[in-house]
Amino acid sequence: MKILNFLSVILMFVCISAGAQDISDHALGLRLGDSDGFGAEVSYQKSLGRANRLELDLGWRDSRNFDAFKLAALYQWVRPIEGGFNWYYGVGGGVGSVDFAPVFNSDDDGGVFVFAAGDIGIEYNFDIPLLLSLDFRPELGVLGYDGFSDNFDFDIGLGIRYQF
Repeated sequence: MKILNFLSVILMFVCISAGAQDISDHALGLRLGDSDGFGAEVSYQKSLGRANRLELDLGWRDSRNFDAFKLAALYQWVRPIEGGFNWYYGVGGGVGSVDFAPVFNSDDDGGVFVFAAGDIGIEYNFDIPLLLSLDFRPELGVLGYDGFSDNFDFDIGLGIRYQF
């Protein structure tokens, strides 16, 4: 029932937001989240039109248990709400690589993986060149190395970007 209510709210926003919003040509910053084990990502957004943009995120982690990187690319549609707030949604995917630390009786060394992703979020555009966002990015593993888990992951991230 909660999912149905959530989808109803999203549909309402899609119907209400028919007007276009000018968005920044470029935005560069960080996207912070940790639900899929990668932590911080360097994030770049490039405007492709009045209400569309491309977002590229590069995340990496160097820890005792594994070394990994992930590159995600998302095409986004941006819709105005009111008073500097926008909401956005998009689709995309990416590629990553993980290298696990040796574990006794395990032959899972890691490898390359490919994933598909969606994106939905809300952002606030300050009067200064600062953009704060909170988004939800579901990711689904498409293919990968031997031991790869193609589970459905939920990635929630807080973004802070400088616009130019």
